[in-house]
Amino acid sequence: MKLLVAVDMSSITETIIDKVIEIGLKINPQIWLVHVVQPDPDFVGYDVGPQTERDFIAKKYQQKHRDLQSLAEPMKAKGLKVTPLLLQGPTVSTILEEADDIDADMIITGSHGHGMMYDIFVGSVSKEVLHRSTRPVLIIPVKD
Repeated sequence: MKLLVAVDMSSITETIIDKVIEIGLKINPQIWLVHVVQPDPDFVGYDVGPQTERDFIAKKYQQKHRDLQSLAEPMKAKGLKVTPLLLQGPTVSTILEEADDIDADMIITGSHGHGMMYDIFVGSVSKEVLHRSTRPVLIIPVKD
């Protein structure tokens, strides 16, 4: 079984990882641990900032990638097969495209549980993934 686990590196991420470990130990899946960052302006045709700004963005992405690799370590320590992926693009579309690329059997993500008003005015990545995906989606609710 192939699982795409989408994380946002927020306060709920470790809870999501713990739940994925629990699930993974029962079904022994291949896991893709995915975090999506906004695209670098260099890649989308916008005027680029000064070199110092581009260097800052590159360092930020490198740190995010290291953080993602660290999140994968507890899964690897339990014997799970996990591939951490830092991707750039619009969050929901990028998650769905990656799920297609790896032919994921399920997408797992978390929900902050902000409430109805937050979802109405701001939206929810989890909710949008659920509505747009053609694959099964497991949303793990977590209060932060």
